[in-house]
Amino acid sequence: MDDTIHALADPTRREILRMLREKDLAAGEIAARFDMTAPTVSHHLSVLKEAGLVQAERNGRSVVYSIDTTVVQEFLAEMMRFFGKGGNR
Repeated sequence: MDDTIHALADPTRREILRMLREKDLAAGEIAARFDMTAPTVSHHLSVLKEAGLVQAERNGRSVVYSIDTTVVQEFLAEMMRFFGKGGNR
């Protein structure tokens, strides 16, 4: 869970997840939407992948990323249990 929290703490990684919620994207498509170097975007994608939030699949010469909704749902459920329903503990 620490990996997930670390991954979600960064606004760039949260934006990547928002983009992947809409559709699967190749690494180059993701990088093109940010004003940063490709290696920096690659690092963000690696952090998300290590946290289990995204999956990567090679498609020819490119790598296509998709959001892993199962992990995201599990994380949200864990946060709901942690904080309790309606703020009660």
